[in-house]
Amino acid sequence: MRALLLKPLFLIGIAILIAATGFGFRELMLHENAPGKPSEAPAEWPLAAGIHRNASRATLVMVVHPQCSCTTAALGELALIMAQAEGRADAHVLFFKPAGFSKQWAENDPWRAAAAIPGVDVRIDDEGKEASLFHASTSSAVLLYDRDGRLIFEGGITPSRSHSGDNAGRSAIVSLLTRGKAERNTTFVFGCSILDSRKPGDQSQ
Repeated sequence: MRALLLKPLFLIGIAILIAATGFGFRELMLHENAPGKPSEAPAEWPLAAGIHRNASRATLVMVVHPQCSCTTAALGELALIMAQAEGRADAHVLFFKPAGFSKQWAENDPWRAAAAIPGVDVRIDDEGKEASLFHASTSSAVLLYDRDGRLIFEGGITPSRSHSGDNAGRSAIVSLLTRGKAERNTTFVFGCSILDSRKPGDQSQ
């Protein structure tokens, strides 16, 4: 009799476990494919920007949070873009640093990966001041301005959060730089919020 009672309970437990696993997987997929807030970047290069804009070629700006897990994948895509662009663009990667945090907090492995990409200028963006001039609030957002300072692309260059691979953003930027045109000039950005992204355990120094 006891065995007969335990069998339905066991089956119910298995059903609950399967349902919980399915729910967790669904939530994970929703998170990975949930875009961040779009940049809504200015149509013309902001004159107050501290970044040098080269008038002879395009200028690419990427804003990142050094502690965001999506940053590494985005930098891998940036490396591919710069290799395929073959000197047609200058690139600047802005690493957000909150007030009261040390430079070491920002100058981590993603920083070193960005600095190793040929043609890329890497700098700390204290309190996101430069990012705010470009209206960028999501990590891994990329903005591309032509040599006349006109915005020609804004969006992300990864297919989902923390994942690299063929994607519309990278294809569009490469096409704009090599052919002067692309099928689209906006894409979703997959990354953390820059201003709300202090992680538990982060310590100011």
